[in-house]
Amino acid sequence: MSEQLTARVDVDLAEDATQQALLSIWRDLPQLRDPEKFDAWSYRLLLRACYAEGRRTRHWTPTLRVLPSAGAASDSSGVIVDRDQLERAFRRLTLEQRAVLVFHHYVGLTLPDVAQRLGIPLGTAKSRLHHATAALRASLEADARTPSIPQERLA
Repeated sequence: MSEQLTARVDVDLAEDATQQALLSIWRDLPQLRDPEKFDAWSYRLLLRACYAEGRRTRHWTPTLRVLPSAGAASDSSGVIVDRDQLERAFRRLTLEQRAVLVFHHYVGLTLPDVAQRLGIPLGTAKSRLHHATAALRASLEADARTPSIPQERLA
């Protein structure tokens, strides 16, 4: 139940950011000098609206879904643990690192396209992707080294 509530909150925040971006696009459209760059310009406005929404709420509840592989066992507890670890590691990234990581690995954009859509130099996009990957790896390795607390000690 709480997962469904979390998913609904994320959708609501995404809709709020999208609405703000559309308002900004409509309001600032007369200032767009080069219509050929509309896509990159509108993506930047959308990204700014997402950043603003993220700063406004100051919490982030991911709804990442780990898809099972073809030979996955029926026991999904390992998948849930992996998903939770990935979510924790992803939450530790900065918004800028998350944006580059999602555009490149999830959306499938090339790094030059990511840089153009975010309005940053290509070198900055490469650097953010490198640091995001390193931070994810370090976070996952740190979580793997951290011993879990037995249930008896929690009571």
